[in-house]
Amino acid sequence: MILFSNVSKVYDNGSTALSNISFFVERGEFVFIVGPSGAGKSTLIKLLMHEETATSGDVIINNVNVGALERKQIPYLRRNMGVVFQDFRLLPKKTVYENVAFAMEVVGASKRAIRRQVPSILSMVGLSSKMKMLPGQLSGGEQQRVALARALVNNPAFLIADEPTGNLNPKTAMEIMELLDDINKRGTTVIMATHAKDIVDTMKKRVIAIEDGVIVRDEVRGVYGYEN
Repeated sequence: MILFSNVSKVYDNGSTALSNISFFVERGEFVFIVGPSGAGKSTLIKLLMHEETATSGDVIINNVNVGALERKQIPYLRRNMGVVFQDFRLLPKKTVYENVAFAMEVVGASKRAIRRQVPSILSMVGLSSKMKMLPGQLSGGEQQRVALARALVNNPAFLIADEPTGNLNPKTAMEIMELLDDINKRGTTVIMATHAKDIVDTMKKRVIAIEDGVIVRDEVRGVYGYEN
């Protein structure tokens, strides 16, 4: 599914973000990426999304070497992934329905498919009654649910969640995590970078811990292991 093989990332200023890291994520896994600020978590996420390319080593997704892709091939790679960010990144002048539909429009889905799929995915995240609202009319938790629906509407093989609960209160954060857990149980692979100790310790998923650009722990039912 996802393979990092001896991956290093050195930026132009000489700073090393990742140093010779290797790991494999099976289809259907739920993996937390944890570590202190500046450890390399964000770089790892950017390599998955092809926002950055590795200085050395290979990033393989579904048997495709991401680093070898041509620019025109990158959008096709991203169609197989959904991405959720801490700051939601919704389009403020589009309704909930339109925000989710937009993700299907950009990949060329038919209007009929959009009319069928968008209400279904919004129902799954508990937002059927909010379809006509704008993001500014929603709570933070509701906005993150819209972002989740948008990330999932094209049935991606895996979901990348970059600090998805960072702007949410603890109760809302756990509701989002229960939703992510349910999505994972339906078969979607989830990779989540987080500082949320309570969430990681509660959920007992696989934990890959990074410090100073290297993997220091990889545990099947891990804990956060750092002081916040």
